[in-house]
Amino acid sequence: MTAHPTSKEPPVPPTDPPVRRIRPGWTLAIVSVALFMTSLDNLVVGVALPRIRTDLGGSLESLEWTVNAYTLSFAVLLITGAALGDRFGRKRIFLGGLTLFTLSSASAALAPTIDALVAARALQGAGAAMITPLTLTLLAEAFPGERRGLALGVWAGVSGLGVALGPFVGGAVVEGISWHWIFWLNVPTGLVLIPLALSRLTESRGPAVKLDLPGLGLVAAGLFGITFGIVRGQPLGWTSTTVVTSLAAGAALLVAFVAWERRTAAPMLPMRFFRSRGFAATSGVSFAMFFGVFGSIFLLSQFFQTAQGYGPFEAGLRTLPWTGMPMFVAPVAGILSDRIGSRPLMAAGLFLQAVAITWLAQVTSVGVAYSSLVVPFILGGTGMALVFAPSANATLAAVRPEEAGQASGATNAIRELGGVMGVAVLGSVFAAHGGYQSPQSFVDGLNAALPYGAGVLVLGGLVALLVPGRQAAAAAQATGEPGTGGAPAEPVAVPA
Repeated sequence: MTAHPTSKEPPVPPTDPPVRRIRPGWTLAIVSVALFMTSLDNLVVGVALPRIRTDLGGSLESLEWTVNAYTLSFAVLLITGAALGDRFGRKRIFLGGLTLFTLSSASAALAPTIDALVAARALQGAGAAMITPLTLTLLAEAFPGERRGLALGVWAGVSGLGVALGPFVGGAVVEGISWHWIFWLNVPTGLVLIPLALSRLTESRGPAVKLDLPGLGLVAAGLFGITFGIVRGQPLGWTSTTVVTSLAAGAALLVAFVAWERRTAAPMLPMRFFRSRGFAATSGVSFAMFFGVFGSIFLLSQFFQTAQGYGPFEAGLRTLPWTGMPMFVAPVAGILSDRIGSRPLMAAGLFLQAVAITWLAQVTSVGVAYSSLVVPFILGGTGMALVFAPSANATLAAVRPEEAGQASGATNAIRELGGVMGVAVLGSVFAAHGGYQSPQSFVDGLNAALPYGAGVLVLGGLVALLVPGRQAAAAAQATGEPGTGGAPAEPVAVPA
């Protein structure tokens, strides 16, 4: 007979529910492709407008709204997208944004009228606003501090690549196939990304225990009023009743938003962020760069078509030395920001861009040789690259890790508003000194407007000098003081 043991086996201790581990490589790939899609669509439509007008008709104002609807929706909802991610899950909202962006891209391609196209573009902007701030948050969770610089460099390079290829891809697709395909291209990309994000990303949430609905409403309405007023300032006049009322109402709503955020128990945007010199200065840097650069690119991309007679593809190709530089330089800037800090790189980048735009204002003429523009284009693109990744790093260093989504949404909204204002203000200066009547008239307006962009970039460079240096940022992070870079808490991982 077999003897049975008299003692029982020791009990098996209970195990915690499995938590999905973060996959840094997959996270970087997924968020980079998603960011590329949204960056590309910011500029891809401009070169297609003549063909869209031929196919769908519509007034000049309605054609402008095919561009402005995306920018307005994107800028207004950026903070909202980050807040929804903190409350309901960043992976979940990121997936929702991808789905909305993919569906609205198909709707834009199928739009039977110009009004339907404008509506689809607004939905695209909403989807992009759900995606963009969460790309930075998901990336910050996946990479620890000592490895974050390189990842942010890749992130910034991809964003720059989207900007670079926007006019180029748009021109190639419009001339080679049809304007509908600038939207169809997003559909297969989205259909591949959605299941990958579902299976490879890890869920996390921010610290907010409830959604700040009054804050969401106030900031969305306020940013809409400001942005709408800026966009309409050029065609209606800055003193028109519509523009003045819109700007005043937007400003009043933003003041009310600040007052509400200061007293509510669960703010979507803690006002202590702006008590951080690093966060406030970096936000100013982002605004100044997009004001100067995107206002200038808006006019310079038209220069090759209007003043020199090139088609959209040739014009987009000629801007690549400027808009393409971030793809190569941004990863290096990300690594350097870990080693020497963000401040010197951002200051140098803004001053380089100011030099480049001033140079272009001095040499641009109707018959200028393209070779005379290449060097300032390269300088300007290098300056852009020196700001992208270090500014993202400086923003993340100024807040706790679980607040990265809130901070990213705020700085992205400020950045987009800078771009909208840059296009509007430089466009107004252009209209006051020139126009589209002749190539020389266009050049006169262009050369009058560019120095304003350069001046704002110089101011941004001075603001960049206020960002804390590397040693000060490290000391603040060690103290864990809120809003200065302290990071005592880790993001909360949630089983998928």
